Amino acid sequence: MHRVVVVGGGFGGLQAALHLRKAEVELTLVDRRNFHLFQPLMYQLATGALSEGEIAYPLRAIFKHDENVRVMLAEVADLDLEARELHLRSVGSVPAPPTLPYDTLIIAGGSQYSYFGHEEWREHAAEVKSLESALLVRSHLLSAFEAAEEETDEARRAAWMTFVVVGAGPTGVEMAGQIAELAGDTLRHDFRAIDPRASRILLVEAADRVLTTFPPSLSAKAQRSLEKLGVTVLTERTVTGVDADGVTIDDERIPSRTVVWAAGVTASGLAGRLAELTGAERDRAGRITVEPDLTLPDHPEVFALGDMVRLHEGVLPGVAPVAMQQGRYAARVVRDRLRGRDTPAFRYHDKGNLATIGRASAVADLRGIKLSGFVAWLTWLFVHLFYLIGFQNRVLVLIRWSVSFVTHGRGSRVITVEPPRE
Repeated sequence: MHRVVVVGGGFGGLQAALHLRKAEVELTLVDRRNFHLFQPLMYQLATGALSEGEIAYPLRAIFKHDENVRVMLAEVADLDLEARELHLRSVGSVPAPPTLPYDTLIIAGGSQYSYFGHEEWREHAAEVKSLESALLVRSHLLSAFEAAEEETDEARRAAWMTFVVVGAGPTGVEMAGQIAELAGDTLRHDFRAIDPRASRILLVEAADRVLTTFPPSLSAKAQRSLEKLGVTVLTERTVTGVDADGVTIDDERIPSRTVVWAAGVTASGLAGRLAELTGAERDRAGRITVEPDLTLPDHPEVFALGDMVRLHEGVLPGVAPVAMQQGRYAARVVRDRLRGRDTPAFRYHDKGNLATIGRASAVADLRGIKLSGFVAWLTWLFVHLFYLIGFQNRVLVLIRWSVSFVTHGRGSRVITVEPPRE
């Protein structure tokens, strides 16, 4: 049978695999994690609203009834495009075969946050793109309140209770809003020496407004909603330094023990390796340029998609719907080739943007229809529940959200990582 290898179990890779599992192919899905992670809800994991088991779903469970699908826990060490095989590296103690041959290769390596050449900031400004990082952020947030409760020096206590979010895209806005709700609502009666409502939450953005991919009117509404929650929005400001004791914004030093990074992304390392092997162009964010059918130059058997690629006509938004549509398209091309059919070039159908700010507050731009407030929030809930993988996870998340809405509580306020020390 035709051998198809899909690298990456994120949105793009998973959709490609789902739409090929009924085809006449031998399909192997390779990922260094054994689960699919629903990244749009990572900030809720980082703020205790959800637990990791509710936004992660085992890849093997998804394909347990598909005999032609094999899930492999491994990491890609290198590629040999001429021999059409992957060189694999073991993950932890799980052995992996040294090579994996393919007839068609679909790579969805994703991206990671960029610290704009300051990798030393990564140690002090965690992001919420991976499961481990989100759990680290959650531990830092909760530990900061614990430390402030025991701190007697007012200046040091203020630093513990100052939270800085860098980047005011959807993730940054949602993160800042959730921290504000955590401090001003969930924890308001939990401490004796401090009042969590006195926390200072800063959202820093280099552009002139938050949510720059949204219409200006919705950006303004989102900022007003954030400010109502107690978030201080700093637009047209640039972070110039991050260390263990705080951040420097332009020339202003702000003591803070908790910094969350949500600004800018760079393509995965696989993009760089593919560029070396094929001569594909790369942009400043490390994305490689692919053909209109998402294949690599001179290698029609290799597809690349998601956050790690760009088309000749420009860069598509780095959001889940883009990767999902590209994954489905790549699967369609493979099926059409097996049937001897041609496939038109890929076209992205933009269904709009959504971002939630806080309790019963969100903004939505749905093909020119602008929504805000409670209606946008309900739309956001429905869309995220619909795309969440696993019926059980949908039910659990719906129950968790319903209970949290009524009780103003958060069920996953667990510190799982050692708190930061002096």
